[in-house]
Amino acid sequence: MPLFDFSCRACGREFEALVRAGHPPRCPACASEDLEQKLSSFAVSSSGLRQAAATKARQKAAATASRDNAALEADIQKHRHEDH
Repeated sequence: MPLFDFSCRACGREFEALVRAGHPPRCPACASEDLEQKLSSFAVSSSGLRQAAATKARQKAAATASRDNAALEADIQKHRHEDH
């Protein structure tokens, strides 16, 4: 069973999936089958690709942290409003 990288056209999530004959992969986030197969990162190796992957991972982590901080701040404001 080959392992492939996919990008979901419906929700934008990127993921890996084992592909079996007769069983099309589905997005784990939205269950869509409208997927774009990507070139697996292990298939191509270069310092430029590694650097691009590291940059993308840092950007994703920063976006997640920003979203988490915004949610935390909204929760704090909600509780402050409820207390007064």
